[in-house]
Amino acid sequence: MAIVMIMENKLEFGAWLIVLAGLFDLMDGFMARLANATSNFGIELDSLSDIVSFGVAPGILIYKYALFQIAVPGIIVASLPALFGAVRLARFNVEAVTANYSYFRGLPIPAQATMNVAFFLTFQNQFEIFDVFQNGVKSVLIPLVILLSLLMVSTVPFDKVPRFTGPVDKKQKGLILLYIGYLVTILVFQEYGLMAVFSFFIVRAIVKASIKFWKEINEDDIEEDSDDGTFQSEPLRE
Repeated sequence: MAIVMIMENKLEFGAWLIVLAGLFDLMDGFMARLANATSNFGIELDSLSDIVSFGVAPGILIYKYALFQIAVPGIIVASLPALFGAVRLARFNVEAVTANYSYFRGLPIPAQATMNVAFFLTFQNQFEIFDVFQNGVKSVLIPLVILLSLLMVSTVPFDKVPRFTGPVDKKQKGLILLYIGYLVTILVFQEYGLMAVFSFFIVRAIVKASIKFWKEINEDDIEEDSDDGTFQSEPLRE
């Protein structure tokens, strides 16, 4: 339905249908766990659905929104959500069998789609904001699409939606409150809430990953100094 609405130039309606698909994507996993009906078949089918809902549909949306103005390069950029999303989902399906991470490795494809949709919904009638750039809105949209696509195939950890399958620890309580805050913000501020929430979700993950990476580098440097004999620890005292 989203694709049909977008092709008929009802872009806003189609954009909100993509957001609705994101809600359904949350619900199907919840219902599968509730009914104890999870399976490898379900994982594969869910991924095929995700490629269409969160790869193809957003790609058509951003193409019809602005990228059609640059012809073939616009088509290539608009194809990135589907192409990188397919790679991200294939990796996820393999790791779902061999590993069980407590977080998402790489940006989930629904989050990528919702961020692109939020950008469109927020700025669809505000092209004048981008007049300071030589190529207008495309000067921001193209880097955004490329960044989101690369984040999908990265190993940056992103928070999973909390699951109520057992005792809730302190970390889970914090995540639950955070997600409740996300939901309230979206309900109150609508497209602006979407933009704010998913911008925060993405930036928060990147900052946390950068801090962790920096700490690991420093720890490796300390270990190397210790191996070289240049790092001396104080003797133990009683």
